[in-house]
Amino acid sequence: MQDLSHPLSNWSRWGDDDELGTLNLITNEVRARAAAEVRSGRAVSLALPVRPSPIISGPFTPATTEGSPVQQLMVHTGTAADATADVMVVTNHHPRSTHLDALSHQSIDGRVYPGRPRGDSVSPAGVTHGSTTAFAAGVVTRGVLLDLAADGPLPAGHAVTARDLDAAEEREGVTVEAGDALVVRFGWAATPDPAMPGMSVDAVRWMHLRGVSIYVGDTGDALPALDAEAPAPLHGIALVRLGMPLIDAANVEELAAVCEELSRYSFLLTVAAPRIHALTGVPVNPLAIF
Repeated sequence: MQDLSHPLSNWSRWGDDDELGTLNLITNEVRARAAAEVRSGRAVSLALPVRPSPIISGPFTPATTEGSPVQQLMVHTGTAADATADVMVVTNHHPRSTHLDALSHQSIDGRVYPGRPRGDSVSPAGVTHGSTTAFAAGVVTRGVLLDLAADGPLPAGHAVTARDLDAAEEREGVTVEAGDALVVRFGWAATPDPAMPGMSVDAVRWMHLRGVSIYVGDTGDALPALDAEAPAPLHGIALVRLGMPLIDAANVEELAAVCEELSRYSFLLTVAAPRIHALTGVPVNPLAIF
């Protein structure tokens, strides 16, 4: 189904049954170009560390950002090896957990990418279309860090535009190309803040024109919204209309330090999501390899 009502849309671009979205832009040639970024083998994790809380403290505790996204119950297996095991309750889309949003995570006007009725894709029993099943092969591509906080965290309430992204490219001497993963540093934590900065529709348009395959950021959409007409450009346009998977709550501080040390802002990015099907999102540990 074509989305003729919005100028930024990939609905029907790769077919009405597509579940990969902009991951289609990661071709074999793109992966080969990404592999050429590896020179020293140095690896940096882009995931926030998570310390589980005992399950006896939840799930009846308030769902706040101070709570852990993972609740843990230790189980004695009773085997001869005297082993123990864990039962985990994981809250996907938690602001203190680095996670990958599937395309079914967000809808607009009752439809999910690529224009399918939400009720046909998402049910209480799980997701049948646009779920984490699409991440089975992982994500392997070139990552590019645009450090918008090189001179300090972005100002409160700042709406990131194409001009900001262009300026970061010029400063770093790097160019985002089709199929690349865009990694952005705001210098802010992903936890909701009444003054936090965020992406604008103009920035999402820039990503669309450049052919960004996946977005990774320490934050992305401001909460509360900076623009009432487009309250969540990344989740409401990039994810739903463009079919661009999002990695929320990424930890990019060490990455930024390594990029500055090496004077290199491009690298091989790998994201191997657990093969758990029918979810709207899943925790991930993205790796930047230089």
